[in-house]
Amino acid sequence: MEHIHWYPGHIAKAEKKLKEQINIVDVVIEVLDARIPLSSTYPDIEKLLKDKPRLILLNKSDLADNEQTQKWVKYIKEQKNIYVLATSASDNRDLSKILNKVIELGQPKIIALVKKGLLPRAVRVMVVGMPNVGKSSIINKLIKKAKTKTGAKAGVTREQQWVRINPKIDLLDTPGIIPLKQEDQNKAYKLAYVDSIGENAYDVEAVAEIFLKDITTVYPNLIKEHYNLDEEEITVENIALKRNWLVQGGRADTKRCAQNILNDFRTGRLGKITLDINE
Repeated sequence: MEHIHWYPGHIAKAEKKLKEQINIVDVVIEVLDARIPLSSTYPDIEKLLKDKPRLILLNKSDLADNEQTQKWVKYIKEQKNIYVLATSASDNRDLSKILNKVIELGQPKIIALVKKGLLPRAVRVMVVGMPNVGKSSIINKLIKKAKTKTGAKAGVTREQQWVRINPKIDLLDTPGIIPLKQEDQNKAYKLAYVDSIGENAYDVEAVAEIFLKDITTVYPNLIKEHYNLDEEEITVENIALKRNWLVQGGRADTKRCAQNILNDFRTGRLGKITLDINE
């Protein structure tokens, strides 16, 4: 099996920066990919966030299996006692729910400041998550038309830029990137499927082959029907031949086909799919 490689130096650097960001906020919005809610969860998230109040957003839910998404929302709420919302960066109908929850989660901190004799202030919030789960899109959704940068804050690093969402919320406008530290190769493959991992870390053709096996386990007929395979074995090569994607000598263009298979999944052309199954 093709191994997906990690870069410890990058992980340490990203983790250090993230800890610095977390220290200056009151509430954290953790963004997960609704298609892989388990695999896009950072294994040490509780240790990283300590006791910081958290809201979880299952983003890209428009690309995920609706029934599975609802099961995951229920499961996370019950198991972790954390408020969870299925969302999509392109849909603003749940915006007020998100903002109201952030204010609610941040209130204990503001009340504690007032008890110390300080003036009440806006709740400070940041968005964190693995690469490419849609953090920047969520930030844009929260900001909407509120483009007012509030600049540096007392006791806060000058480089940090804040946006006043409303009188009660200040948002750190740079996403906190949770480092890709993943010892479980099965989860690592799923992160590769959703494009959370740069393609320099793996072989696209090998990953596409494993993707075909994984998706066929969950949705047995989907690939055959989508790519019009009859009796052919479900492989990248057979799909390339069926599509007439050939290179010199009439051989299957497996590299082009592998990329297209993964893109078909990532863009929703294969349908609404969840690969982390909650039984």
